[in-house]
Amino acid sequence: MTPQLLTIIVLAAMFVVATVFPINIGALAFVAAFLVGTLALSMAPEAILGGFPADLFLTLVGVTYLFAIAKNNGTVDLMVRAATRLVGGRVVAIPWVMFGITALLTAVGALSPAAVAIVAPIALGFAVKYRIDPLMMGMMVVHGAQGGGFSPASVYGVTVNTIVADNGLAVHPVTLFLGSLAFNLAIALLLFVSLGGHRLVGVRVEQIENEPVTVAGGSGGKGGGTAVAAGGAGGEAGAADPGAGRAPGIRPDQAATLLGILALGVLALGFGLNVGFVAITVTVVLALISPKAQKNAVSQISWPTVLLITGMLTFVGVMESAGTIEYVGLAAAGLGAGLLVALLLCYIGGVVSAFASSTAILGATIPLAVPFLLMGEVSATGVIVALAVSSTIVDVSPFSTNGALVLANATGTDPERFYRRILVYSAIVVVLGPLAAWGVLVAPGLL
Repeated sequence: MTPQLLTIIVLAAMFVVATVFPINIGALAFVAAFLVGTLALSMAPEAILGGFPADLFLTLVGVTYLFAIAKNNGTVDLMVRAATRLVGGRVVAIPWVMFGITALLTAVGALSPAAVAIVAPIALGFAVKYRIDPLMMGMMVVHGAQGGGFSPASVYGVTVNTIVADNGLAVHPVTLFLGSLAFNLAIALLLFVSLGGHRLVGVRVEQIENEPVTVAGGSGGKGGGTAVAAGGAGGEAGAADPGAGRAPGIRPDQAATLLGILALGVLALGFGLNVGFVAITVTVVLALISPKAQKNAVSQISWPTVLLITGMLTFVGVMESAGTIEYVGLAAAGLGAGLLVALLLCYIGGVVSAFASSTAILGATIPLAVPFLLMGEVSATGVIVALAVSSTIVDVSPFSTNGALVLANATGTDPERFYRRILVYSAIVVVLGPLAAWGVLVAPGLL
């Protein structure tokens, strides 16, 4: 067996094991890098560790550390309250506010599951109280998270941009970000119209809250009784009510956090400074300003994600040493149909990500596509953006973290029916999403 084929088999086995067993695929990747590199390729430990993405590690730690402090000191809650006040009593605007909140959170560095975990309970509480389709509301949250997920300061964005830059491809980070945002926005619009969002036009919060209510008995009832219980129980839905009383003012530490997030964007995007160093600098300054807010913040850094990404990219480095990347790229080019290869890559990313980690599949598929893209048969920008979109829009699946979070927070609905609806929607996205991404971003040659 050739070293190239061995590394491909090991890569596939890692995805299978990580799907079946609760083992971080990054840990598996480090073990695979060590065993394959040492036993099959006779690589020294220093050579194996040469593939460790130190710059990406610093960025991941910096942005997730910053977000942990923002969550601890209430800045995230402040952003949510400010956004919900923009509704101004218009029910039709609530789903779009939820989309915008999650997009903003991921764009400034929050991990997609973290943003969904924060916003989904609030959004689905609104759905029950104001009679909005819960599937539409939950999926708007997920697509919002993915829409903002490829900004140059986000985890997805940093991962893809690092891989692209390291392999000599000319893909502008802003193009990646806007491509993903526009695609998810288009899906959200279709979802909004098809699930009755247009019928909310003209409906006011006050109309629903002032209607006579008959409280249904028991906890399994539906309709108005359930809606009032959800809104009046004093839980998350009630706390996040856009018609609620005045929100407290901004504290100095929260103002500093908002300025820090703004500084990160300006310095990293406007002046081209290293995102990781800027993020960790802003975080340390905030920790010095408010030591209490950074208590336990280090433990809230998404270490599983850091382990996943750095492990996968270290193994990809071993694959490069084995010649696997070039081997796969030449094999793809040998098919003689660049557009077909791009479509196949999109479907591989979409189908696998519906059941496994989107970040992991991005770390694997993009390097495999690089030799094929360097041949110039199809647009590298179009393929990279299409791969990014295909590998993340399927996170609506109930087998992914985001889809599972929506399912878990759907109160006031029939759980089995809601699960079936999510399953049908995610199946449609898995089947049509990669095709649409390829058809819009690759085939026309627009990017």
